[in-house]
Amino acid sequence: MGILRAIGNSMVAALVVAAPAAATEVTVIGLFPGKAVVVIDRGAPRTIAAGQRTPEGVLLVSSDSRSATLEIDGKRQVLEMGQHAESAALTGAIPSVTLAADGNGHFMAEGQINGAHVRFLVDTGATLVTLPASEARRLGIDYTRGPQAGAQTAAGTVRVYRVRLDTVAVGGMTLRDVDAVVNDAPGLDVSLLGMSFLNRTEMRREGANLTLTKRY
Repeated sequence: MGILRAIGNSMVAALVVAAPAAATEVTVIGLFPGKAVVVIDRGAPRTIAAGQRTPEGVLLVSSDSRSATLEIDGKRQVLEMGQHAESAALTGAIPSVTLAADGNGHFMAEGQINGAHVRFLVDTGATLVTLPASEARRLGIDYTRGPQAGAQTAAGTVRVYRVRLDTVAVGGMTLRDVDAVVNDAPGLDVSLLGMSFLNRTEMRREGANLTLTKRY
């Protein structure tokens, strides 16, 4: 009987260990210096302070009037007002992020390149993820070693350098080996989230929101 009980207890322990964790959904609906108002798993809105961790395990690392840095299921993500992130837990949940249009109808996204913070403008007209030269230098990307090419812009043909980024992350999505270009011409002051990233997501527009869901 003792052996059977021990086996039974071992099986229960194995089941507990193997049980998949649920994905965590977080939406930012309010931003303040050192505080953020969030909705977690579609529950009631709640205000959390920097350094506070919710019972679901969501930690507010920092926040200001523009964005909040949150740790969700052990991964840090930067979300702006109205943005949504869902963790890719062991349930097989597919990572996605929902972006809210700004006053000009543009979709801005807080993300990372090779682990460093970058602010993107979603641009379906850009064939590749595009970085200003100043941003590439800040990120430590030695773009001058890459092959040169000509790119057509509203200002005419400009010289760009082709590079491959180890990782590009937006919300809960991280894509590896993303083709990109660095534009060293003056005038470009924002990084463009182009089709070399967007083609690997499913894009769904609903009113003023754009949802990107990782495909592969």
